[in-house]
Amino acid sequence: MSATLNGKRVAILVTDGFEQVELTGPRDALKQHGAVVDILSDKPGTVRGWNHDKPADAFDVDATFDSAQPDDYDAVVLPGGVQNSDTIRLIPGAQKLVKSLDAAGKPVAVICHGGWLLISAGLAQGKRMTSFKTLQDDIRNAGGNWVDEQVVVDGNLISSRQPDDIPAFNEQLIKALA
Repeated sequence: MSATLNGKRVAILVTDGFEQVELTGPRDALKQHGAVVDILSDKPGTVRGWNHDKPADAFDVDATFDSAQPDDYDAVVLPGGVQNSDTIRLIPGAQKLVKSLDAAGKPVAVICHGGWLLISAGLAQGKRMTSFKTLQDDIRNAGGNWVDEQVVVDGNLISSRQPDDIPAFNEQLIKALA
């Protein structure tokens, strides 16, 4: 285990229906580098991941969106999954967290459909970013510059398209936190 991220704390924001590998891939990479990772959701208890279109594992929630303090975190990760992303984008507490971390210049890392939360929070405007291809019109309509690349870094925003991009996504996230 590398200690490059000792002392760093990262929030992963999800609701039920997130793409499981888009949580576990970044979480495991961050932990391997010494970061503490918290799973935040809209309710206490557990959240259920999905493997594409099939229910997968349950994960313990460390704190809710409303109880979490943005100043406690050095970065935020937004996994995709259509169900999760369509739900989380409308939750005021999730929007508040991403807006707070973005305003503080901390890394906001988003993959796949996770970009919907940034769109709804007004954070896509003027940003160069990528996502799953079906979000490209949404990002452009929100004033963002959508590109089809494995990973895109624009200031503190890190974005990737899909699970195949997770290794490049993790590399950029760890680099931003180190």
